[in-house]
Amino acid sequence: MAAIDGDSDFGRRVLHRLETDELLWLTTVSPDGTPQPSLIWFHWDGETVLIYSQPNAPKLRNIAANPRVSLNFQADEDGENVVILIGGAAVDPSAPPSNFHEEYRRKYAKATLHIQYTPESLAAEFSAAIRVTPTRVRGF
Repeated sequence: MAAIDGDSDFGRRVLHRLETDELLWLTTVSPDGTPQPSLIWFHWDGETVLIYSQPNAPKLRNIAANPRVSLNFQADEDGENVVILIGGAAVDPSAPPSNFHEEYRRKYAKATLHIQYTPESLAAEFSAAIRVTPTRVRGF
C-alpha cells in the first residue's frame, strides 16, 4: 500500500479529499487494452477504497482480467488540486452491503434520495463490493 504522508501539504490534501470528496473516477482496462473510466461513489477506510458496483458491470470483468486500476479526483476549476491513486482492485465478498455500511450510507444519504433510491434498493442494485488498495499516489 502507498503510504500517504500526512505530514506533507500534498499528503494532507490527499487525505482530506479521500475523507470528504463524494466522487472519484475509477479507471479499469478492458481486455483489448482500452481504458474504461467510471464515475463512482466510494468510502476510504484509511487504507483502502471501497466501491459498490452493479454485479454485471464491465468494470468487474476488467478487474478480473487485470486488477491494476487508477482512481482520479476531479481537478479544481483552474486545473489544479490533481490527485491520482494507482493500485490493485479486487472483489471483496466480505464487505457488508452498502445499506449496512453506516459511514457509506450516511455519506451518500442525500445523493441516494436524489436519485430516488432507498438504502435497500441501492444495496440490492449495487451489490458487488470492490476494494482498491493504492500502491502509488501522485498529483499536484
